[in-house]
Amino acid sequence: MPYTLQPESGYDLDIESTEYLKNHVNAPDRWILNFGPQHPATHTTLRIVLELDGERIVRAIPHIGYLHSGFEKLGEHHDYNQYVCTISRMDYVSPIVNDIAWHQTVEKLFDVDVNSKCKVIRTILMELGRIQNHLLCVGAAALDLGAFTGFLYVFNEREFIYDIMDYISGQRFHPDWSRIGGAMCEIPDEEIFQKMVRNFIDIRLPKAMKDLETLLNRNRIFIDRVQNVGIVTHDDAIAWGLTGPLARASGVKRDLRKDEPYLCYADNWDGQGAEAVKFSVPIATEGDCLSRFHVRLEELRQSASIIDQLIDNLPEGPINTHPDGKTTKPDKGDVYGSIEATIQQFELFMTNRGLTAPIGECYGSIESPNGELGYFIVADGDRCPWRVAVRPPSFINYQCFPKMMEGHMLADLVAVLGSINVIAAELDR
Repeated sequence: MPYTLQPESGYDLDIESTEYLKNHVNAPDRWILNFGPQHPATHTTLRIVLELDGERIVRAIPHIGYLHSGFEKLGEHHDYNQYVCTISRMDYVSPIVNDIAWHQTVEKLFDVDVNSKCKVIRTILMELGRIQNHLLCVGAAALDLGAFTGFLYVFNEREFIYDIMDYISGQRFHPDWSRIGGAMCEIPDEEIFQKMVRNFIDIRLPKAMKDLETLLNRNRIFIDRVQNVGIVTHDDAIAWGLTGPLARASGVKRDLRKDEPYLCYADNWDGQGAEAVKFSVPIATEGDCLSRFHVRLEELRQSASIIDQLIDNLPEGPINTHPDGKTTKPDKGDVYGSIEATIQQFELFMTNRGLTAPIGECYGSIESPNGELGYFIVADGDRCPWRVAVRPPSFINYQCFPKMMEGHMLADLVAVLGSINVIAAELDR
């Protein structure tokens, strides 16, 4: 039976949706269906109110913000290093990417340029984060459509990336590894780190991708469920401001690693004429769920290629940069053996005299696994930002979901939602 609105039941809707349901819920040819937030195919706290004509979707009304985390507001109460523990929980599928993106923006505000070793390691970790994110996306897309085995093929390999993150930071899920001017600590043993990464990109990842592609690329059921479903045209992708694989699958040729290069994606990244890492940006034109699946698979290969170019050539020396002795934390060994380093440690972490930003504002962005991830910081000279605003790719990409779903069948919803790869914590406002 169609759902009947009962205000006295405590059913909580915002005003706009309540008025909409009053006008449409009892229409003879319309059904109202709640999809989520407790649903196995939403993967997280998303809720979508669907207006159905039989099994065909007439309208989809997405509701966001069920985490209620207040990430941007928390930025006003944490200093520029502490906030990394918060932002790593925005895109919790690849948290290391958030860490590096935040501190890269902060370093732009402080006018700090990290050294070449830090750039190399950050680039490697950023690409590991991209692999981490894409593996879950393509695996979960297969899972939602019934291919549970495909999910296991790729999800198992993500555990090995967690082992790498655990090795460098001491934490598996939320590394919180980066700091202004460098990192929280040196890599314990670079040779072991190199072997772990090599084992992953040379052996484990290729095997997992081969298994997944063998299972799905010519699978009649999978192809029928994703081909010509959830199409976004090139012009619509630009009009909606979409970025990342979602836009590139619609023919939008934009990748910040190429268009606004940073770290080892830029020429002369070491200050001695080093060339940027070589990689291709996969572009498709169909704009459907299948195209987004193939774009992510090719990006996995390109990320492995980037890591392959860097992992055997780690520069020597410390990972942290100390431009003025006041911005970055001193090495722990120096803290125990030098009065200057002890004072610096004390001022950075125990008082308000240390980490104070110049008065101003800046915006910095990187190409995250889901698209452009940007941070806008307004600094008033205090140790904490005055305002922090985030441009999360999921929040921007998710806005086109209602248009993508119009006219599709109810069963197509999980295919489209999985291809967008929405991370609910990035939707929190």
